[in-house]
Amino acid sequence: MEDVSVADPASVRRAVGAAAVGNITEWYDFGVYGYLATTITKVFFSGLPPAMGTIATFGVFAVSFLIRPFGSLFFGPLGDRIGRKKVLSLTVIMMAAGTFVIGVVPSYAQIGVAAPLLVLLARLLQGVSTGGEYGNAMTFIAEYAPDKRRGFLGSWLEFGTLTGYAFGATIATVLSAVLTTDQLVSWGWRLPFLLALPLGAVGLYLRLRLEETPAFAHMVEKQKLEQQPKKSEFKSVFVDYWPVMLVCAGLVLAWNVTNYMLTSYLPTYLTETLPEHGHTGTGETASEVLQIVTLVVLMVVITFLGRLSDKIGRRKVVLAGCLALIVLSFPSVLLLRVGGDAPTLIGLLIMGLTLICFSAVLPSTLPAMFPTFIRAGGLSIAFNISVSLFGGTTSTVMSALVTATGDLNWPAYYLIAAGVIGAISIMLTRETANKPLDGSAPIVESREEAKELVAQQS
Repeated sequence: MEDVSVADPASVRRAVGAAAVGNITEWYDFGVYGYLATTITKVFFSGLPPAMGTIATFGVFAVSFLIRPFGSLFFGPLGDRIGRKKVLSLTVIMMAAGTFVIGVVPSYAQIGVAAPLLVLLARLLQGVSTGGEYGNAMTFIAEYAPDKRRGFLGSWLEFGTLTGYAFGATIATVLSAVLTTDQLVSWGWRLPFLLALPLGAVGLYLRLRLEETPAFAHMVEKQKLEQQPKKSEFKSVFVDYWPVMLVCAGLVLAWNVTNYMLTSYLPTYLTETLPEHGHTGTGETASEVLQIVTLVVLMVVITFLGRLSDKIGRRKVVLAGCLALIVLSFPSVLLLRVGGDAPTLIGLLIMGLTLICFSAVLPSTLPAMFPTFIRAGGLSIAFNISVSLFGGTTSTVMSALVTATGDLNWPAYYLIAAGVIGAISIMLTRETANKPLDGSAPIVESREEAKELVAQQS
């Protein structure tokens, strides 16, 4: 019985809630930036031709992803040394501050090239903070969750992500609807960025009220008793666990290419790219509304898929998402090209429901790939290297490829390739549903369940 942890329901709820609310703050900015990309281009890149301005806007967006590995190299191992809670409190402050700064930067017309440079610096700050945020947040929930409910509880982290995106999209849509173009460009676009500061304060308050995870506390106590020098985390991550890192990066690639294709590139693809190439496209307000509808549907579905993975296993759900990318990406892009509200919504829903197969399950799958002493660090590094190279650059790569070739099917080609890589990666991953985390004691929901587990093992 001493080797089995009994989860406190109230502590688990607080941990999941704080991680999810903090995640809303982290990803709210990415939603706002993506949905206001057209306006941001006019404010900060008005000196460039429209096509080049769009590429520059997404380039600044991508820079924050390119810097994320540096944040993960610092904040990931730091979470394994001083605790997940302290790092999560720091990252939410940094992210909110970076978003707020963007909201107060003068336009290109006012200060010239200094304007996009200041935005670039703010995005770098956000990138560094995000490099430590998500890996530690996944680790935090996974180490609190009972083994039989880790999929369901982990899915709430991405529920927070979707909420942040949907919140940002809703604000952008409302502003676009009630303000004139001149009002939106001159001052209206700043409002959602300024809102990040109070959101960050709420996230910080909730995270400071939490206790450290049982797995981390147990690891610290064990190290004190054994009085053994700690191994180099970087050596363990890059030498001992490099096969796990590669598999983890492959899963993250499939997940985040789909994620940023849907949430960051498609708003511009629908409203600008398609009309520029002679297609009907979708009006800006209609596109934003359809995106919000899609996000709300995903918010409804995500926790059910998380719960399903606790019953049938993580690998089956993730593999279904990979196969959907391979088979359905081309039809979904063709529907988007048709134009009109109904075909566009169906295309978005196909892509969104494919995405949710990853978003619902991987937050509980990826932490289980690493032992406790390198979980936050190994996960953060693998996750952010993959995202920076492939996920965050999706919008920039798509804009450049479509502009260079004139082929509007590039989003489908890119998603199919991501699906193939994801399928190979999940086939190389062991099933972890209903099993303890590597290096951690089993976590159950009651003493009765603990007694049953002990009886089964004896």
